[in-house]
Amino acid sequence: MQKILAIESSCDETACALLNEKLEIETSIVTSQIDVHARFGGVIPEVASRMHVEQISTIIKEALKGHDMSEVSAIAYTIGPGLIGSLHIGAIAAKSLAFFYDKPLIGVHHLKGHIFVNELIEPLEYPLLALVVSGGHTELVYMKSDHDFKILGTTLDDAIGEAFDKVARIMNFGYPGGPIIDKLAQKGQVTYKLPSPKVDGYNFSFSGLKNACLTLANKLERNNETLNKEDFAKSFEEVALGHLIQKLKLVLNDYEVKHVLIAGGVAANSRLRELMKENITKQKLTLPPLKYCTDNATMIAVAAFKELKYGNFVDLSAASRSSLSIEAC
Repeated sequence: MQKILAIESSCDETACALLNEKLEIETSIVTSQIDVHARFGGVIPEVASRMHVEQISTIIKEALKGHDMSEVSAIAYTIGPGLIGSLHIGAIAAKSLAFFYDKPLIGVHHLKGHIFVNELIEPLEYPLLALVVSGGHTELVYMKSDHDFKILGTTLDDAIGEAFDKVARIMNFGYPGGPIIDKLAQKGQVTYKLPSPKVDGYNFSFSGLKNACLTLANKLERNNETLNKEDFAKSFEEVALGHLIQKLKLVLNDYEVKHVLIAGGVAANSRLRELMKENITKQKLTLPPLKYCTDNATMIAVAAFKELKYGNFVDLSAASRSSLSIEAC
C-alpha cells in the first residue's frame, strides 16, 4: 500500500502526517505557534521560521512513531504560497528525507491541500466550486477536474481573514481575530450601518469595509459613545460574509457547478457555515470539520496523492514560492 509522509510549514503551524492510499490517516501531528504570535498581535515571520527550526525534527519523529521509512512511497511538502522562511524549513526537511532515503519528492500547493482535504469527508464531484477563505486568501476556484484549476475571483486588497483580524484589533482584541469576532457576533445584532463592498465581477474587496469600521469606532470615541462590541462584530460579520455569498451566487448563476465547498481557516466561522447551508440548495455542499479548516499536514498528503496520480514530482532544486497561483502549480 502506498503511503505519503507530508510536511506543512507555510505559516505558524508545524505539521507532519502519514496517509495511505485509502486516505486513512495513520498519524497526524500539528503544533501551533498562536500563543507566541498572539503577544505581537499577528504572525512575525522571523519568529515563525525560528520556531519551525526548533520543532520540525521532533514533529517528524512523532509522526513516524510505530512506522518505518520503508513504508513511505513519497515525501510531500508545501512548496507555496506562504511565508518564505517558514516554507524553506519544511522544504529542507522534506528534501533531506527524500535524499537520504531515496524517495520521490512532491511539492504541494497550499490551497490544493485546503480544497482536497474535503475528500476525507466525501468524494468530490466535478465541476466543483471552492470558496477558499483564510488569513491570506479569498478566492473562488472553479475546477472541471482534480487537475484543472481556474481562479474566477480573488480579493483586490485584504483577505477576509486579515480583515477579521484588523477589525478585532479595532476593538482592542488580540490575534487571531476571527474566532473572537465569531463568538461576539453570536450575541450581537446588526445595529451599526456599514457599507457593502462594491466590486465588479467575481472579485472581492475588504479594505473599504475595514476602514469604515475604523472610522465608525473613532467617531464613537470622539463623541464619547460606547461601542457595543457584540453588535459591532455582528454588523461587520454580516456585511463581510454577505459579500462572500453574493459573489458565490454570481458564479453559480453563470457556471455549471455540481459541488460547492469551503476551505481555509475562515471556513470554521459558524455564521459562514449557516449561510452556506441557507444559500447552497441545488448543489452538493461540503463543509469541512473544524480540525481540517486550519493548517495541517494531512491536507498536504491528500493533495499529494493527486500529484502522485499524475506523476507530478519535483527535484531537490525546486524553489519554494511565497506567492504561487493555484493555476500555475
